[in-house]
Amino acid sequence: MARIAGVDIPDNKRGEIALTYIYGIGRRSAQRILTQVGVNFDKKAKEWNDEESNAIRAAIAEQFKIEGALKSEVQLSVKRLMDIGCYRGLRHRRGLPVRGQTTKNNARTRKGKRKTVANKKKATKG
Repeated sequence: MARIAGVDIPDNKRGEIALTYIYGIGRRSAQRILTQVGVNFDKKAKEWNDEESNAIRAAIAEQFKIEGALKSEVQLSVKRLMDIGCYRGLRHRRGLPVRGQTTKNNARTRKGKRKTVANKKKATKG
């Protein structure tokens, strides 16, 4: 297994897909990196020689903020929104969808498992 930016890249996948295992690199970024370095997209990660692997590492290091640095930047951005008390920050704080999605029927991923609320008992005439 090749190791790039502290992430084990799967050997049996195409280079374009293998690079997406790194947090902060998607398909488009992976294609851009491989084109710049001059490696075919269809070439599997185990077929990369040391020279190509080092070139890919260098290209990623100079162009992209990835893994820990990117995660901490995203975390700080969310914390800033919560601190200033804007609408998006409040939604983050309450654990609700942030980008305008409806919450009446869906949004289970953000809201978590259902919390059932009991109905009021009807008063019996007596």
